[in-house]
Amino acid sequence: MEGEIMGDVKVFELNVGVMALNDSIADEIRGINKEHGTFLVNIMSSPGSGKSTTLLRTINDLKDKYNIGVMEADIAAVVDAEKMRDAGVRTIQVHTGGECSMDASMTKSALEGFRSEFPDDKMDLVFLENIGNLVCTAEQDTGANINVEILSVPEGDDKPLKYPLMFTVADVVLINKIDTVKFFKFDRDAVVERIHALNPDSKIIFLSSKTGEGFDEWTSWLSEKIEESHR
Repeated sequence: MEGEIMGDVKVFELNVGVMALNDSIADEIRGINKEHGTFLVNIMSSPGSGKSTTLLRTINDLKDKYNIGVMEADIAAVVDAEKMRDAGVRTIQVHTGGECSMDASMTKSALEGFRSEFPDDKMDLVFLENIGNLVCTAEQDTGANINVEILSVPEGDDKPLKYPLMFTVADVVLINKIDTVKFFKFDRDAVVERIHALNPDSKIIFLSSKTGEGFDEWTSWLSEKIEESHR
């Protein structure tokens, strides 16, 4: 790092990316979770996509296979955390102090709080239900093993065009509320093409958290990723 005099002000060129610290903490989280045998899933979506109902159904399908916990991130309120606790899921609520997304530092603190809250439970699988939006949540590496984006049919098939970064960072896109497709103009082929243009490796699964359609494919895919992480 060298200083350069510009007028009366000395400017230091750091040559370090603004996200470097966040990325370093994110890598640290993945290392710690590997030691604990914990697989962390970051779930992102717009408000109203069915994130919580999809998560509850996923947990119900996998609860006999894994010890599961949930970290609910919100700017305020405890509504979703209460839903999880009412369903018997180990849950903590995280408030972000007005920030529109969890970052790696917040996630690390939340995981420490989670392990403190449930010290006797080894968590095989932890879901981070991130704040509902398609912009700043895509910009932060939370230290998760995989990023999940939930896109619901009523939102439209053009979301990948409007929010490309979200679909670029998503390892899997769950297209929810497929049972409503007859009521909305939604082109399945177009949405697949648009997602794969941004991320050819992204897994796309059509499902319905209401009827259960597609959940076998989703939970099987997730289980495979968890088992791969232990190898």
